[in-house]
Amino acid sequence: MAKWSDKDERQYEHVKDSELDRGKSEDEAEEIAARTVNKQRRNEDRTPNKTTQGTGNPNTSLDDRTVEELRNRAAELSIRGRSDMSKQELIDAIRDANA
Repeated sequence: MAKWSDKDERQYEHVKDSELDRGKSEDEAEEIAARTVNKQRRNEDRTPNKTTQGTGNPNTSLDDRTVEELRNRAAELSIRGRSDMSKQELIDAIRDANA
């Protein structure tokens, strides 16, 4: 994983301090700060494997997600045979599992 820059570290500390001032717990403030910095890094394409990090934006329709994102979501749902499925088969299996 790529190391955070000095700017990223400063942003993290600033966001963390702001969240603590708002009454968040230490753990919550650290999580929010890390997510904020990582989102900024993703938006600037400074993170490797941008499409392999998760299951895709939950607000994005299944049809608009990549096969890799669909396979990751299928893995979360313990769908068997997902590695051999086409994109449409993955979409159908995920929809069936969520029904």
